[in-house]
Amino acid sequence: MKKKDIKILLVDDEPDILEIVSYNLTAEGYEVFTAKNGLEAVSKAKKKQPHLVILDVMMPEMDGIEACELLRKTSGLENTVITFLTARGEDYSQMAGFDAGADDYITKPIKPKVLVSKVNALLRRHLKDENPEEDITKVGDIIINREEYKIVKKGREIILPRKEFELLSLLASKPSKVFKREVILDKVWGNEVVVGGRTIDVHIRKLREKIGEEHFKTVKGVGYKFVL
Repeated sequence: MKKKDIKILLVDDEPDILEIVSYNLTAEGYEVFTAKNGLEAVSKAKKKQPHLVILDVMMPEMDGIEACELLRKTSGLENTVITFLTARGEDYSQMAGFDAGADDYITKPIKPKVLVSKVNALLRRHLKDENPEEDITKVGDIIINREEYKIVKKGREIILPRKEFELLSLLASKPSKVFKREVILDKVWGNEVVVGGRTIDVHIRKLREKIGEEHFKTVKGVGYKFVL
Protein backbone atom coordinates (compact mmCIF):
# COMPACT_ATOMS: atom_id res chain seq x y z
CA MET A 1 0.00 0.00 0.00
CA LYS A 2 1.33 3.43 -0.96
CA LYS A 3 1.71 6.14 1.66
CA LYS A 4 -0.73 8.45 -0.11
CA ASP A 5 -3.42 5.79 0.38
CA ILE A 6 -2.78 5.45 4.12
CA LYS A 7 -5.03 7.51 6.40
CA ILE A 8 -3.83 8.62 9.85
CA LEU A 9 -6.01 10.15 12.56
CA LEU A 10 -4.02 12.29 15.01
CA VAL A 11 -5.74 13.09 18.32
CA ASP A 12 -4.41 15.63 20.82
CA ASP A 13 -5.81 18.61 22.73
CA GLU A 14 -2.65 20.66 22.17
CA PRO A 15 -2.86 22.68 18.90
CA ASP A 16 0.95 22.86 18.60
CA ILE A 17 1.26 19.06 18.71
CA LEU A 18 -1.48 18.66 16.10
CA GLU A 19 0.20 21.20 13.82
CA ILE A 20 3.77 19.89 14.11
CA VAL A 21 3.01 16.17 13.94
CA SER A 22 0.40 16.62 11.22
CA TYR A 23 2.83 18.66 9.13
CA ASN A 24 5.58 16.03 9.37
CA LEU A 25 3.31 13.08 8.62
CA THR A 26 1.75 14.93 5.68
CA ALA A 27 5.23 15.76 4.38
CA GLU A 28 6.02 12.05 4.58
CA GLY A 29 3.14 11.40 2.18
CA TYR A 30 0.34 10.26 4.50
CA GLU A 31 -3.23 11.57 4.49
CA VAL A 32 -3.72 13.07 7.97
CA PHE A 33 -6.89 13.99 9.87
CA THR A 34 -6.99 15.54 13.33
CA ALA A 35 -9.25 15.58 16.38
CA LYS A 36 -9.03 17.55 19.64
CA ASN A 37 -10.49 14.99 22.06
CA GLY A 38 -11.50 11.36 22.36
CA LEU A 39 -15.17 11.98 21.58
CA GLU A 40 -14.34 13.73 18.33
CA ALA A 41 -11.76 11.03 17.54
CA VAL A 42 -14.29 8.20 17.75
CA SER A 43 -16.76 10.10 15.58
CA LYS A 44 -14.16 10.99 12.96
CA ALA A 45 -12.67 7.47 12.94
CA LYS A 46 -16.07 5.99 12.10
CA LYS A 47 -16.36 8.33 9.11
CA LYS A 48 -12.76 8.28 7.84
CA GLN A 49 -11.83 4.63 8.62
CA PRO A 50 -8.13 5.43 9.28
CA HIS A 51 -5.38 2.83 9.03
CA LEU A 52 -3.64 4.34 12.08
CA VAL A 53 -4.88 6.33 15.07
CA ILE A 54 -2.36 8.26 17.21
CA LEU A 55 -3.92 9.10 20.58
CA ASP A 56 -2.99 11.33 23.50
CA VAL A 57 -4.04 9.98 26.92
CA MET A 58 -5.08 13.07 28.88
CA MET A 59 -7.78 14.93 26.91
CA PRO A 60 -11.09 16.71 27.64
CA GLU A 61 -14.52 15.27 26.77
CA MET A 62 -13.13 11.71 26.64
CA ASP A 63 -9.61 10.52 27.45
CA GLY A 64 -7.46 8.40 25.15
CA ILE A 65 -7.91 5.15 27.10
CA GLU A 66 -11.70 5.27 26.84
CA ALA A 67 -11.48 6.34 23.19
CA CYS A 68 -9.20 3.38 22.43
CA GLU A 69 -11.63 0.96 24.07
CA LEU A 70 -14.52 2.35 22.02
CA LEU A 71 -12.53 2.21 18.78
CA ARG A 72 -11.71 -1.45 19.40
CA LYS A 73 -15.45 -2.18 19.75
CA THR A 74 -16.40 -0.27 16.59
CA SER A 75 -17.31 -2.30 13.52
CA GLY A 76 -14.89 -1.70 10.66
CA LEU A 77 -12.06 -0.54 12.93
CA GLU A 78 -11.01 -3.93 14.30
CA ASN A 79 -7.78 -3.90 12.27
CA THR A 80 -6.97 -0.22 12.71
CA VAL A 81 -3.53 0.29 14.26
CA ILE A 82 -3.69 2.34 17.46
CA THR A 83 -0.73 3.90 19.25
CA PHE A 84 -0.59 6.32 22.15
CA LEU A 85 1.62 9.40 21.91
CA THR A 86 1.73 10.89 25.38
CA ALA A 87 3.86 12.38 28.13
CA ARG A 88 2.48 9.74 30.51
CA GLY A 89 5.34 7.25 30.54
CA GLU A 90 4.61 5.34 33.77
CA ASP A 91 4.38 1.55 33.60
CA TYR A 92 0.79 1.54 34.89
CA SER A 93 -0.23 4.05 32.24
CA GLN A 94 1.35 1.93 29.49
CA MET A 95 -0.35 -1.19 30.85
CA ALA A 96 -3.70 0.61 30.82
CA GLY A 97 -3.06 1.55 27.20
CA PHE A 98 -2.28 -2.01 26.14
CA ASP A 99 -5.22 -3.33 28.15
CA ALA A 100 -7.46 -0.95 26.21
CA GLY A 101 -6.27 -2.54 22.97
CA ALA A 102 -3.42 -0.30 21.82
CA ASP A 103 -0.73 -1.70 19.52
CA ASP A 104 2.03 0.59 20.73
CA TYR A 105 2.89 3.33 23.22
CA ILE A 106 5.20 6.24 22.38
CA THR A 107 6.24 8.78 25.00
CA LYS A 108 6.76 12.51 24.56
CA PRO A 109 8.89 14.45 24.03
CA ILE A 110 10.00 12.93 20.75
CA LYS A 111 11.65 14.53 17.74
CA PRO A 112 9.32 14.74 14.71
CA LYS A 113 11.69 12.75 12.48
CA VAL A 114 11.96 9.99 15.08
CA LEU A 115 8.18 9.88 15.40
CA VAL A 116 7.81 9.60 11.63
CA SER A 117 10.31 6.72 11.63
CA LYS A 118 8.30 4.94 14.34
CA VAL A 119 5.07 5.47 12.41
CA ASN A 120 6.69 4.12 9.24
CA ALA A 121 7.91 1.03 11.11
CA LEU A 122 4.56 0.48 12.80
CA LEU A 123 2.63 0.65 9.54
CA ARG A 124 5.22 -1.43 7.70
CA ARG A 125 4.72 -4.26 10.15
CA HIS A 126 0.93 -4.12 10.21
CA LEU A 127 0.12 -3.34 6.58
CA LYS A 128 2.55 -5.78 4.99
CA ASP A 129 1.12 -8.28 2.51
CA GLU A 130 0.46 -11.66 4.01
CA ASN A 131 1.34 -14.98 2.37
CA PRO A 132 -2.06 -16.47 1.29
CA GLU A 133 -0.81 -19.98 2.10
CA GLU A 134 -0.44 -18.95 5.73
CA ASP A 135 -3.71 -17.03 6.06
CA ILE A 136 -5.52 -19.80 7.93
CA THR A 137 -3.93 -21.99 10.60
CA LYS A 138 -5.63 -24.68 12.68
CA VAL A 139 -4.17 -25.75 16.02
CA GLY A 140 -6.29 -28.16 18.01
CA ASP A 141 -9.80 -26.71 18.24
CA ILE A 142 -8.61 -23.20 17.39
CA ILE A 143 -8.69 -21.69 13.88
CA ILE A 144 -6.53 -18.61 13.26
CA ASN A 145 -7.61 -16.59 10.22
CA ARG A 146 -4.92 -14.01 9.49
CA GLU A 147 -6.71 -12.52 6.49
CA GLU A 148 -9.74 -11.56 8.59
CA TYR A 149 -7.86 -11.20 11.90
CA LYS A 150 -10.34 -13.60 13.43
CA ILE A 151 -10.13 -16.50 15.87
CA VAL A 152 -12.64 -19.34 16.00
CA LYS A 153 -12.60 -21.78 18.92
CA LYS A 154 -15.11 -24.63 18.98
CA GLY A 155 -17.31 -22.68 16.59
CA ARG A 156 -17.21 -19.50 18.70
CA GLU A 157 -15.76 -16.41 17.02
CA ILE A 158 -13.30 -14.39 19.10
CA ILE A 159 -12.13 -10.93 18.01
CA LEU A 160 -8.75 -9.94 19.45
CA PRO A 161 -6.89 -6.62 19.39
CA ARG A 162 -4.07 -6.72 16.85
CA LYS A 163 -1.17 -7.32 19.24
CA GLU A 164 -2.97 -10.11 21.06
CA PHE A 165 -3.75 -11.69 17.69
CA GLU A 166 -0.13 -11.43 16.54
CA LEU A 167 1.14 -12.89 19.81
CA LEU A 168 -1.29 -15.82 19.65
CA SER A 169 -0.42 -16.41 15.99
CA LEU A 170 3.30 -16.49 16.79
CA LEU A 171 3.03 -18.87 19.74
CA ALA A 172 0.53 -21.16 17.97
CA SER A 173 2.72 -21.34 14.85
CA LYS A 174 4.91 -23.84 16.72
CA PRO A 175 3.00 -25.49 19.58
CA SER A 176 5.18 -26.59 22.53
CA LYS A 177 8.10 -24.46 21.32
CA VAL A 178 9.32 -22.04 23.98
CA PHE A 179 9.55 -18.52 22.55
CA LYS A 180 12.05 -16.36 24.41
CA ARG A 181 10.83 -12.95 25.56
CA GLU A 182 13.28 -11.12 23.32
CA VAL A 183 12.10 -13.12 20.31
CA ILE A 184 8.47 -12.32 21.08
CA LEU A 185 9.25 -8.60 21.39
CA ASP A 186 11.13 -8.67 18.09
CA LYS A 187 8.49 -10.62 16.16
CA VAL A 188 5.40 -8.92 17.56
CA TRP A 189 6.58 -5.41 18.40
CA GLY A 190 9.72 -5.08 16.27
CA ASN A 191 13.16 -3.74 17.02
CA GLU A 192 12.18 -0.15 16.28
CA VAL A 193 9.67 0.13 19.12
CA VAL A 194 10.58 0.29 22.81
CA VAL A 195 7.91 -1.20 25.06
CA GLY A 196 7.71 -1.79 28.79
CA GLY A 197 9.07 -4.97 30.30
CA ARG A 198 5.62 -6.16 31.35
CA THR A 199 4.01 -5.66 27.95
CA ILE A 200 4.18 -9.37 27.04
CA ASP A 201 2.79 -10.40 30.44
CA VAL A 202 -0.22 -8.10 30.01
CA HIS A 203 -1.03 -9.55 26.58
CA ILE A 204 -0.58 -13.15 27.75
CA ARG A 205 -2.96 -12.48 30.64
CA LYS A 206 -5.59 -11.16 28.21
CA LEU A 207 -5.14 -14.19 25.93
CA ARG A 208 -5.55 -16.57 28.85
CA GLU A 209 -8.84 -14.88 29.68
CA LYS A 210 -10.15 -15.05 26.11
CA ILE A 211 -8.65 -18.24 24.64
CA GLY A 212 -8.12 -20.38 27.73
CA GLU A 213 -5.51 -20.44 30.46
CA GLU A 214 -4.55 -24.02 29.62
CA HIS A 215 -3.06 -22.99 26.26
CA PHE A 216 -0.36 -20.64 27.57
CA LYS A 217 2.49 -21.89 29.71
CA THR A 218 5.05 -19.63 31.36
CA VAL A 219 8.65 -20.85 31.32
CA LYS A 220 10.25 -18.88 34.14
CA GLY A 221 13.20 -16.76 33.14
CA VAL A 222 12.78 -17.72 29.47
CA GLY A 223 9.41 -16.92 27.89
CA TYR A 224 6.14 -18.56 26.87
CA LYS A 225 4.82 -21.46 24.82
CA PHE A 226 1.50 -22.53 23.36
CA VAL A 227 0.10 -25.85 24.58
CA LEU A 228 -2.56 -27.88 22.75
